[in-house]
Amino acid sequence: MSGLTLLFLIIGLGLIGWLSARVRAVSFRRQTSARFGSLPSHHATHVAMWTVLPAALFIAIWSFTSPALVTDLVLTNPAAQELPPKGFERAAVLSEARNLAEGRGYGAFHPLAETLAPAYAAAQSRYDWIGSAAALLLAFACGAWAYTRVRADYRARSKIERVVMLLLLAASLIAILTTVGIVASLLFESARFFRIVPITDFLFGTHWSPQVISAKDPGASLGAVPLFWGTFFIGAVIAMIVAIPFGLMSAIYLTQYAAPRVRRWMKPILEMLAGVPTVVYGYFAALTVAPAVRDFAVWIGVSWASSESALAAGLVMGVMIIPFVSSMADDSIAAVPASMRDGSLAMGATSSETIRKVVLPAALPGVVGGVLLAISRAIGETMIVVMAASGVATMTLNPFASATTVTKQIVDLLTGEAEFDSPKTLAAFALGLTLFIITLLLNIVALSVVKRYREAYD
Repeated sequence: MSGLTLLFLIIGLGLIGWLSARVRAVSFRRQTSARFGSLPSHHATHVAMWTVLPAALFIAIWSFTSPALVTDLVLTNPAAQELPPKGFERAAVLSEARNLAEGRGYGAFHPLAETLAPAYAAAQSRYDWIGSAAALLLAFACGAWAYTRVRADYRARSKIERVVMLLLLAASLIAILTTVGIVASLLFESARFFRIVPITDFLFGTHWSPQVISAKDPGASLGAVPLFWGTFFIGAVIAMIVAIPFGLMSAIYLTQYAAPRVRRWMKPILEMLAGVPTVVYGYFAALTVAPAVRDFAVWIGVSWASSESALAAGLVMGVMIIPFVSSMADDSIAAVPASMRDGSLAMGATSSETIRKVVLPAALPGVVGGVLLAISRAIGETMIVVMAASGVATMTLNPFASATTVTKQIVDLLTGEAEFDSPKTLAAFALGLTLFIITLLLNIVALSVVKRYREAYD
């Protein structure tokens, strides 16, 4: 039985349980005028939950355990005695046999896979029926048990609320455990890297050349300072030079000068920039902005300008994060009490003087928080720098020269053909951990600034 069919059957049992429990709850409510702790819909939902959720949990667990059971049953087949020893080749043959049995393959490189395919199909069918029967039996048994609890004195509502609370807690734990898993994997792999390369050579070294790593001194070629400088130069300098003025001025116009009708149209259009996929920005930077920047450099006399310059990537990145700066500045300016603005105007100040000397200073903490959040977004950007920036690690203040970033190097290191436990590959995890710590600190600082600002005017 297919998984989709089984799921529909279980949902059907849940619907039957829901209707039966509701009819029973309505019937005993009509027999007395006493006050009940649960509505008929609560009893019906309680029965439906007990019918569907345990069976669904069993199916989820069975889907992870049944492949191993199927493989163990196939290995008892006499033909399986010809399999190679445990290793990659053995796993490849079994994988081919499984694909053939499931109809996902049109042939096999190893003849033994075709021999084992019928055994795989029979074992898979056997365990599918076992799992389907067990799931249906569990759904019926749990639903019947819950149906017996449909009584006048049974508090079905509290049971439902408890289950919902557990589901919400599980959802929260999934997010937390995912973050913990990411951090743990970065820490584990980075620790392996720092056992090979000293952390001081990595953090303070000024030469980055992972293509040529000396076996005696691998840290001499894995100094990450040029990468940190390129990330800062592109994401925190050039991009901010574009994003801060345009984002702040657009926020000032939309909150202080624009008519309500103009604001109603302009603000969503401006925020649409945040919804454009970053790969589109990357194409725009590589195919349009980078050639234009190079032609401009040649026009002003810089003949050696690179087509993969830091300026091209930084300009497009700055355009991408304009909505982040504008949105935070907009909220901060709008949160300034109207009494401060009105008092300044009443003292004879013009609108521009009020904005410069009253509104912006009062909104400055929120604006700074938005800028810090935008910087953390910019230095973690990948697709724009992959498609528009260079892979050459240099330390320069020239915006027309080539530059690279941490995210660009992580992509290059993990898409190569080097062994996974080599210093070249493990360096990507060390870079990721460093970037994670930097962005985390920026987010903490930004959120603390914004929180202090909100406490001042709430």
